[in-house]
Formats: sequence, structure tokens, C-alpha cells
Amino acid sequence: MARRSSPCFGLEFKDMAVGRPDITTQLLHVPHLRRIRDASIQDWGDVNVDPGLRSEASKRNRPHLPTTRTNAVESAAQTARKQRSLTDGLSDAPPELEGVPAIDWTRSYHGLGSISFTPEQTETLLAPLTQDDVEVKPDGIIYLPEIKYRRILNKAFGPGGWGLAPRGESIVTAKVVTREYGLIVQGRLVSIARGEQQYFDPDGIPTATEGCKSNALMRCCKDLGIASELWDPRFIREFTSKMTKEVWVEHASTKKKRKIVLRKDDTAKYPYKEVKA
Repeated sequence: MARRSSPCFGLEFKDMAVGRPDITTQLLHVPHLRRIRDASIQDWGDVNVDPGLRSEASKRNRPHLPTTRTNAVESAAQTARKQRSLTDGLSDAPPELEGVPAIDWTRSYHGLGSISFTPEQTETLLAPLTQDDVEVKPDGIIYLPEIKYRRILNKAFGPGGWGLAPRGESIVTAKVVTREYGLIVQGRLVSIARGEQQYFDPDGIPTATEGCKSNALMRCCKDLGIASELWDPRFIREFTSKMTKEVWVEHASTKKKRKIVLRKDDTAKYPYKEVKA
């Protein structure tokens, strides 16, 4: 008699003279194939199936009895699916605040590169740095304090004429907090940058998020030409040779000595004190 294979892997159907199919199992011991077998047994209904296989399949396909815990889990899962849909809302209109359409700065590029600033604003942004503004880290890296970036923006656009809008959630790793921000000036996006800040204790995460924001502001201001000298190798070499010095210091607690870089008009601060090499 003829034999034909079913689409279900591991099952073979044999045509009987009476026209009723019989199921012989050659089931592989693989979980997803076992589920296919169980589904096939349920579909065949009352055909000639080994009672042991039917009983096993029925137990495996039997729905779980509802309990308070399973009901709570299913309810929470349904709520999460509704709240975290990746497709709902993508074509929605921008939100409105008191009837005025608002821009969603988490994904909008409104006004980017559309128009330049006025000559007065440009002059303020591109003004050369004075050597008194520049600070030096102990490892020799020169930088401009974050507050001075804010002062330049306030001078160019006025307080309230600019702001930082987060473009994503804060990402907290074992040692770093990072987040992407957009610099908004007079209602349009002018720059995007990702800030980062290290932390050493979980209690310091809130402070690190503020440092992350300031770091993003500094990187956004680089696109506006503010303090561009800090990325100019010639300016760095000239400032380092004229305005900095290397000194040996000793830690007040550990008594360890190390060499650090200071401005020539600066002295070592606690917990360090200058010592001879």
C-alpha cells in the first residue's frame, strides 16, 4: 500500500484500505517537533492513535488553571504591550500645549541649518578666548568651565533664548551615565551631542546626570564655534608652553607622590601639596 509523508516532521501517514489514516510516530526528541506532533494528534480527533500519545499530548496542551498570580502576570503583560508599542503613535500629530502645537524634540530636527545667526550673535559666539578663561586638568588637558559656555550663550541669545532638550533616556552603566541632548536656540535645533559622566558610587548618579548634561552642552557649543581654540593643536601647544608648569605633589593621606600640571599662576590644592621630586 502507498505511503505518504505529512508536512509535520517526524510523522508518517499510511493509507489504509478502509480509507482511515493511521498514525505511526517516528518522533525526534526535539521540543518544537514534539509540539508539532501534539498539535497533529489533536487535529486528527478520534483516529487510531496510541492512547499513551493522546494522553501525553492532552496533558501538554491543557491550559493552566487560572490563579491570582497568573491573572496578575497576564494583566501586567497586556498593560505593558499597550504602553510600549513600537508602532502606535508614530504618525500622531505633535502634542499641543494649551492649544498651541508643540515640537517633539526627542525626534524632531526642526530648523536645523535653516538660517544663520545675526552678525552680533555670531561675533559673541566666535569671540577669541582669553588665557584667563582657560583651566588645566592635572593630566595637562586644557578646558573651559561649563559655566562659561552658559555665559556665552546667555550673552548671545539672552537668558531663556536657548535650552537643552533630551533626545532619549539616560543610560546608566556600571561606571558611566550617558544621554543625548539637542541644543535649541530661539525655537530651532542647532546641534545634537551625547554627554557622558563617570561615577564611582550609586549615590553619585544624580550628580553624574548633571555632569552628563554639562558635557553634552560643551559638545553642542563646539558646533557653534564657541571656544574652538581648545581643539586647535597650535593653540594647545602655545598655551601649554607659556601658561602651565609641571610640579611634584604628595597626597596628604596616602603620602604618594605624583607629577601634575598646573597653571603657572596656580598652586597645588588640598589634598595635594608641592614637594621636591
